[in-house]
Amino acid sequence: MTTPPPSPRRWWGLGALVISVLVISLDGTIINVALPTLSQELGASTTQLQWISGGYLLTFAAVMLPVGVLGDRFGHRRLLLAGIAVFGAASAAGVLADDPGPVIAVRALMGVGAAMIMPLTMAILPRMFPKEELDKAVGTWTAAASIGMPVGPLVGGWLLNHFWWGSVFVFNLPVAVAALVAVAVLLPADPAAARRAGAGRAPAFDGPGALLGALGITGLVYGSVLVPEDGWGSVKVLGTLGAGVLLLVALVFRERRAASPLVDLGLLGDRTFRWGTVVATFVNFCVMGILFVVPQYLGSVLGNSAFGTGLRLLPLIGGLVVGAQLAEALVPRLGPRAVIPLGLLVLAGATLLGARSTVADGYAFAALWLALTGAGFGLAIVPSTSMVLGSLPEEGAGAGSSLLETLQQVGGVLGVAGLGSLLSSGYLDRISTGGLPDEAARAARSSVTGANAVAARLDDPGLLASAHTAFVHGSNLVLTACGAVAVVAALLAAAFVPPKSAFPVKSAFPVKPTGKERGGKREREEKQHA
Repeated sequence: MTTPPPSPRRWWGLGALVISVLVISLDGTIINVALPTLSQELGASTTQLQWISGGYLLTFAAVMLPVGVLGDRFGHRRLLLAGIAVFGAASAAGVLADDPGPVIAVRALMGVGAAMIMPLTMAILPRMFPKEELDKAVGTWTAAASIGMPVGPLVGGWLLNHFWWGSVFVFNLPVAVAALVAVAVLLPADPAAARRAGAGRAPAFDGPGALLGALGITGLVYGSVLVPEDGWGSVKVLGTLGAGVLLLVALVFRERRAASPLVDLGLLGDRTFRWGTVVATFVNFCVMGILFVVPQYLGSVLGNSAFGTGLRLLPLIGGLVVGAQLAEALVPRLGPRAVIPLGLLVLAGATLLGARSTVADGYAFAALWLALTGAGFGLAIVPSTSMVLGSLPEEGAGAGSSLLETLQQVGGVLGVAGLGSLLSSGYLDRISTGGLPDEAARAARSSVTGANAVAARLDDPGLLASAHTAFVHGSNLVLTACGAVAVVAALLAAAFVPPKSAFPVKSAFPVKPTGKERGGKREREEKQHA
């Protein structure tokens, strides 16, 4: 069976997806620069600030897994419109909030909307674009999904410099409205099967599986969020992480026997899906760790404002754009088995170069290795994501993209937790607080920002120099670890990513593997290529 000719409006449709995902990626970090203002104007405690930031992350990760299955059954576009509406409505409620409790609730609801938007925009891509254009479409989508992370503080800093704290929520409203209109007008209609499912003829939804997945992922994410404060040895951290792992193991056992599984475990038996997902998760682990460290370095060590910090992260975006374009050009010639390890090695080289930073280095050196980091990121993530999308059966694109996004999200959270702990350990190992009052010493040891405040209050240049040196030491440890992880990922990709000949060249969807190849649970019919 041949695939239908691509729509002439597909690039306009990609623009609608880009608008949808861009606001999500921006919102993931835009709130961070508003936390001090929320603390001051709403009287939010440290714990409440943690939930304002972490509540969004929790619901985002926990809800994402069932969203793909629901999108496959009821229509990707239909559910995407609902997700944008939820996100916009929550943002409108955030404007009206005047207490930390409602802000926490609003952020959690925004996470639900974001979890509906992110995997569904990805799932729609292979339905809109033929295989030969999928890399370009994925590269554009990836740039939109990634650009918001470093640009979020830039936008947030500008808004807070000119308006009140609620402007970070107001910013989402016109973008959400534009995304609703663009998706409704420009995206192709949902397939007839999904429309029939929406009319009440869908298979039974795996509610217990969805609950196990949500609770298990919540355990992993929440346990990781607790790590910077409580440490890896904390009973609370170990108990929460352990409970999350046990619940996810229970989910696997259930899904192997469920008549209508939430997670198609057979996908992990597909070599293309499996190794594309592994690479994407490794990359996200590294990049989220880098984005945790670098803004602190630019702000607290080099002394830039929130707006200036966001501006100085632009070389990372420029490198990402270049890397994505290179991937698009190189993959058809060399295949993903060559391009993905190349990107990972560039990423490793960039982070290891950054690990040579000293306090005396200025921004120019940081700009160099950040640009190289972005290039490696783009070279690796675009073909790995295209591999995954190209391996999905047409009727299961939502479930597959949700699984990919969930694993990437968990990888990013674990990256922030693990690498954040490494940063803290390196910082505490080198900072000198001898002779300071106990309260001042505790503040200085809590973070480099705290040390800056104590040094300014006490007019202590020695403490300032010690804190900056200690932070750079800790950040260098993080960058070294990222480089090591990227090298391991490059070796795995070179060994296990399927060669160029394993990928279809005409159809937007590859031949589906048989039930035996996909785990032996169900026999599937093979799709013929054009």
